[in-house]
Amino acid sequence: MYHFFVEPHQIGAEEIRIEGADVNHIRNVLRMKPGEEILISSREGGDYFCRVEELEPEYVSAKILEEWENKELPARIHLFQGLPKGDKMELIIQKAVELGAFSIIPVETKRCVVKLDAKKAAKKVVRWQQIAESAAKQSKRMLIPEIHEVMTYKQALEFAKQLDVKLIPYELAKGMKETREILSEIKPGQSVGIFIGPEGGFEEEEVAKALEAGAHAITLGRRILRTETAGLAIL
Repeated sequence: MYHFFVEPHQIGAEEIRIEGADVNHIRNVLRMKPGEEILISSREGGDYFCRVEELEPEYVSAKILEEWENKELPARIHLFQGLPKGDKMELIIQKAVELGAFSIIPVETKRCVVKLDAKKAAKKVVRWQQIAESAAKQSKRMLIPEIHEVMTYKQALEFAKQLDVKLIPYELAKGMKETREILSEIKPGQSVGIFIGPEGGFEEEEVAKALEAGAHAITLGRRILRTETAGLAIL
């Protein structure tokens, strides 16, 4: 079943109006006809099982047949990912979206090998957002996670102040018992920030600043995980 996203204002009591680039895709690429069934999600959450009614040059209208239950995680998880080398960020974003991340924040830390100027960073974010949207459609997410602009570590900690819970995996953290207790205390509706370092991890000073900002140091077990694995393991 084909899956499309719309803005909340496009959703009516009984009908949803699809506009923009998806109209051409539906009409001329997929060559859909009235009567075909599709899945439509609001970009702010909400899934609707629909039937195509009208296919006009400027819009496609679909009748709401059923509103589906919320499939999102009970807590909103924000992944603060230290910029990795190569194309690893694309893999991290794809899998994090599949696993339910609410948003992903690329972060420049001291041990990041990758350094992006403003122009390159903006282009990367556009590309990463496209990957997030594709992964959201494939995994039938009810929303498209936002890929934020690249932040410095200081900016990331400032952004995280608004979150209810902050976690930072650290090899010197206490055992799994303490980590499980911390995770078990997360309540539905809370916002959670997960800080993941790049290759080489965080410097001790960065960990200390995160703890000063209210983050909990947790362990991921006895093994040291790669940067592209660590965040996904927590999710």
